[in-house]
Amino acid sequence: MQTAVVTGGNRGIGYEICAALARDGYRVVAVSRNPNAPRPPGVEVVKGDLDSRKTVDGLAAVLSRTCSTIDVLVHNAAVWPTELRFNEDGIEESFAVNHLAPYQLNLSLESQLRRVVQVSAGLYVRGRVDPARTPWGKDFHRMRTYCDTKRANLMLVPLFARRWESTGVTIDAVHPGVNRTGLGDRTGVQGTLLRAVKRLWPAPGNGAAPVVRLVSETGTGRYFNMDKEEPLPAEPELAHRLWEQAKELTGAG
Repeated sequence: MQTAVVTGGNRGIGYEICAALARDGYRVVAVSRNPNAPRPPGVEVVKGDLDSRKTVDGLAAVLSRTCSTIDVLVHNAAVWPTELRFNEDGIEESFAVNHLAPYQLNLSLESQLRRVVQVSAGLYVRGRVDPARTPWGKDFHRMRTYCDTKRANLMLVPLFARRWESTGVTIDAVHPGVNRTGLGDRTGVQGTLLRAVKRLWPAPGNGAAPVVRLVSETGTGRYFNMDKEEPLPAEPELAHRLWEQAKELTGAG
């Protein structure tokens, strides 16, 4: 039986990804901060936090013990910050979760990996990640920071593909579309309006479909906007700088 690990697998799109992969016959391990979180039938839950170097190291150690091979690792967990918050390393929270954690997990688990699918966001096109400012929240913005972190993460996809080209490990990224999840929820009047608008959006299962499709595809280093392949950002110097920075901040690689 093949093993799939899904971060943020206890709610929204992640929950639906887990359910679909379990129906397809995978042994599915959902990573969640809450080990008692809801789960689809047959899905295992591993407690894990993605918000610091130390906690990601701990999660990687648990997954190494419980999964001899990870046939697919789905990076689904994400944070859309509503206020400026820092992790225990002094890094802006969403930069740590959305960008550094997938990088660190990929390298910590690479001897066990077979395929990686990164859940991205079409809003990356609005990102203007600045390695000198974004990691420390010096250019924090309640919307743009999410875009910045997603762009940073996406720019490393071709670098991982190149690193793994002789190993058989593959990596692709996909924007699942706009769906009705709790991502970016706010309090107050803005939060109430956003929740009202979200009622008109497609259910999370719609967003899970392009992710699950990509799990079984062959290919590497690609980005899909739902089911349509699109070019990745072409900024090689910035991508290399982000890689070296992630290496320094996480100690991985």
